[in-house]
Amino acid sequence: MAVNYIAHVRQADKSEQSVATHLTETAAIARELAAKLDLPAAGELLGLMHDFGKYSKKFQKRIYENNGLEFYDCDEDAGTDDDGGLGDKPDHSTAGAQWVYSRLKNFGENGIGELVGQILGLCIASHHGAGLIDCLNPEGDAVWRTRFSKDDVLTHLAECEQNVDEAVKRQAEGLANEDLVKLLLKPLVTILKQPDSNDKIKEFYLGCLTRFLFSCLIDADRINSADFEREIQKDLCRLMQKPNWQEAIDKLENHLAGFEIRYPIDKIRREISDVCLKRAADAQGIYTLTVPTGGGKTLASLRYALHHAHKHNLDRIIYIIPYTSIIDQNAEAVRKILGEDWVLEHHSNLDPEKQNWQDKLLAENWDKPIVFTTMVQFLDAWFGGGTRGARHIHPMTKSVLIFDEIQTLPVKCVHLFCNTLNWLTQFGKSSAILCTATQPLLDKLSKSEFGELKLAENAEIMGKNDQLNKLFDDLSRVEIHYQPKAGGWSLAEAGELLLTQFQTASSCLFIVNTKQWARDLYQYCQQQNVPPEALFHLSTNQCSAHRKAIFDEIKGRLKNKQPVICISTQLIEAGVDISMACVIRALGGLDSIAQAAGRCNRHGEKDGKGQVYVLNLQEPSLEQVLPDIHQGQIQAERVLREFIDQDILRPQAIEQFFKYYFYNRSQEMAYNIKSSSSGSLLDWLSDNRLNVYAPKNDRRTKLFPLLMQSFKSAGQEFQVIEAPTRAAIVPYADGKEIIAKLCGGIDMKERYENLKKAQLFSVNIFPNVWKTLEEKGVLKQIENTGVYYIDYCGISYYSDKFGLSVDEVGEMPFLCE
Repeated sequence: MAVNYIAHVRQADKSEQSVATHLTETAAIARELAAKLDLPAAGELLGLMHDFGKYSKKFQKRIYENNGLEFYDCDEDAGTDDDGGLGDKPDHSTAGAQWVYSRLKNFGENGIGELVGQILGLCIASHHGAGLIDCLNPEGDAVWRTRFSKDDVLTHLAECEQNVDEAVKRQAEGLANEDLVKLLLKPLVTILKQPDSNDKIKEFYLGCLTRFLFSCLIDADRINSADFEREIQKDLCRLMQKPNWQEAIDKLENHLAGFEIRYPIDKIRREISDVCLKRAADAQGIYTLTVPTGGGKTLASLRYALHHAHKHNLDRIIYIIPYTSIIDQNAEAVRKILGEDWVLEHHSNLDPEKQNWQDKLLAENWDKPIVFTTMVQFLDAWFGGGTRGARHIHPMTKSVLIFDEIQTLPVKCVHLFCNTLNWLTQFGKSSAILCTATQPLLDKLSKSEFGELKLAENAEIMGKNDQLNKLFDDLSRVEIHYQPKAGGWSLAEAGELLLTQFQTASSCLFIVNTKQWARDLYQYCQQQNVPPEALFHLSTNQCSAHRKAIFDEIKGRLKNKQPVICISTQLIEAGVDISMACVIRALGGLDSIAQAAGRCNRHGEKDGKGQVYVLNLQEPSLEQVLPDIHQGQIQAERVLREFIDQDILRPQAIEQFFKYYFYNRSQEMAYNIKSSSSGSLLDWLSDNRLNVYAPKNDRRTKLFPLLMQSFKSAGQEFQVIEAPTRAAIVPYADGKEIIAKLCGGIDMKERYENLKKAQLFSVNIFPNVWKTLEEKGVLKQIENTGVYYIDYCGISYYSDKFGLSVDEVGEMPFLCE
């Protein structure tokens, strides 16, 4: 009896999806995704050959037996285990890579066919592993050649060529030809002949193109697998249709037309919005939107983006926001205007690091026109390991990318970010807007040879320097007082200043650098008999839903002119629409001080100017635990002294701060790799110049050099933050019910919906705290899914005032910086 070659078996009813069906359907999806950059045939071939190895009898024997099916015509010695180190799973990804590479490598001249074969083969070989495999590993081994020349006994290529369905074979042979090499020749030549880019940057761009194609394959594979597994729920993981941007524009314009001018600042906000509307007709490129805090950047940038996307026929608008804490409110503001179908939020790290089959099906594929995500998610998609984030790369092409508070970009990622954004806008058909009141100098880096932003002509949307200065003068609503003390302000001294200001200002915000200070200052105010209904604490130990409830209560009291003292970490500084009469800020970077000032007299509602005090608090050294804040403090203090008796929120002072800040940290911007003699992450992802692989430099003499990147090793090293956090669902409000449902027997659709809801009820936990909670038996995993929650049976480790604790609620010990 002949073998019925199976790709997947549906869990619900044991229905079978044939290998041929999976390959041809995935190919159709990948073709559509890759067509965005005019590479449809490349995407189609990737989809068609990615699971070619499933035609081996060894793979078929395994899938039959795992699903209780009887397997016929099986050679017991069909091969040995291997999938690039995936345990007892038969290798089903290398055969397709070998077939594609061998078919394409001899086409064309100057190595073009081999480069095309290598790029496509890498995508196929990597689709079931830890992301793109290394071309060279740090030890100097040509890993990709080893993989591509793997013995047929292990890859079963010859057997698969015998067993493949005739229709699949014909389709593959019709694609893997010289026409495909010529198709990829155009983007490759465009990159390699860039007159203003050196070899390092050009080879980084080749890596970006490879990641784009890899992303198309990963998303197509996940979509088709999900559609098969959830036959009646395909809408949960569908291909997005072309947005009707005019419909969204009409909704936004109607909303803006109804805005009431209550304060003089409202007129200025309307003028800013009108400028954005006018500039939306500009050519594609990288632009800056430099607007003081409170200037209405969110809706102004949305207006720009909708009209720009409409004019240039783009697919998506993606907001990249610095903190998870503000995604929900920004997304909700847009959702209220445009409707539920337009907006998707993606900011949860509840998805487990190692995904099982269901996790892969549940992962977001950014299937709505407007996506809100974080800078961490953006950077992880490009540089992190695994395949989870990779599927989000192709949606970043042919899109408008809005980077909110771009000054929060981690210093070590500056060159990686600049080169990636340059590729997206020069070769990926996207546009970008860098929004902030404190514009960093990403186009004027001291090591420009490592990559700096290539801004569009007339890039500042709000105009030249004189126009910017006038805008900042018109929006000036605060006075900043720097009051340093020798030895720093003690807790009692800072608390006394806060309570003194509270007597006259009635609403005060005190922003500190660490959770320890926030907790201690809160308890100081309690001891001074501040009315409990007027006293609030905010930190990321509280889940998003908890913080929103606190924000709503604060806003209600402010609206009713009731007294408020709020003590917060930096989470309140970006995107939070709240206005206090007085703000006190612990010394930090000048950009942070400017953001804090944006929470004072935000709407110009106060007679005269709001008062902002900057204090050097008595803190333990932040040099090791919070180096960005530490360096920011040093350079901010320098600028505060140089610009004494001047407005330090004006662009000239901010520019001076970033000159100092970036100059002192220019050696950190390529993401240096600790304990490595082979360079930085930028090196690993471009020319790998320090790698000991001997033939590497000889390949550079070819017009089309082969890729030499260490993709996998770079992904294993990359972390946006030094101490990466993991998320757990907490038993706050509806979080209890969500935990109960996820622990119960629910189907995939309910699990998907509850995991989305759980984003609002999760807290990101640092490794030392995670370990402590695990040891106490408080941290529980939901049925080996990799999703964790805080147990709430009997003993509570979550406080209404402070959030998550490592001890029973009551003592509220400090968790982490």
